[in-house]
Amino acid sequence: MAEHKDVTVKAKVREGRGKNDARRARRAGLVPVTVYGGGGETVAAAAPLSELAAILRSEAGRNTIFTIDIEGLGASEVMFHDRQIDPVRSRLLHADFQRLVKGQKIEVTVPLHLVGEPIGVREQQGILEQIFREIEIRCEPREIPDAIDVDVSNLGVHDVLHVSDIQVGENIEILNEPDTVIATVGIVKEEPVAAPVVEAEGPAEPEVIGKGKKEEEGAGDEGEKGEKGEKGKKE
Repeated sequence: MAEHKDVTVKAKVREGRGKNDARRARRAGLVPVTVYGGGGETVAAAAPLSELAAILRSEAGRNTIFTIDIEGLGASEVMFHDRQIDPVRSRLLHADFQRLVKGQKIEVTVPLHLVGEPIGVREQQGILEQIFREIEIRCEPREIPDAIDVDVSNLGVHDVLHVSDIQVGENIEILNEPDTVIATVGIVKEEPVAAPVVEAEGPAEPEVIGKGKKEEEGAGDEGEKGEKGEKGKKE
């Protein structure tokens, strides 16, 4: 279930909303955050990066329930609803927190764990492919599971696991479409190796014999005619 950490994160209201203000907050070791829901107003604040990073590294991760105390506005129980991570430095850049109200259900995303080795893999040389690794659910905060385990040991080759096949507690509602494919067992087809292509040799060009000789003789005749013409002019 979702872990309730006895942790209070101190935060301050963030006056500016632009990129420059966000950069200044990050340089000071703070993370721009937005707190909303639970019947309260939406508040832009800044909270210590180190404390939020520690919560995300905990076992429940983003589904951890904790308290945020915003200076001048009071404390609220919250959970991560969304977060932005720097893809290069893996650093938290921004976070959205949802206020929690007792008895009120919320929508969250939890991991899907496939359990067991499919018969199609074990006995039929198939390959298990997991299409979706998370699933969206609606429930009360304290009912949120750390993950949902799904037994795939009975899947044979070409069998498909759908969202409708997933069993959860009566207090949890799955929000994904029932016919969404979660996993399947397939077979890798070996592609036939193409035979090497041998290039056919083209017909050899016929050898021309004596062509040069005829040209030389023709050139000689031309020369002789030229000499005779010169002699006629002299006479």
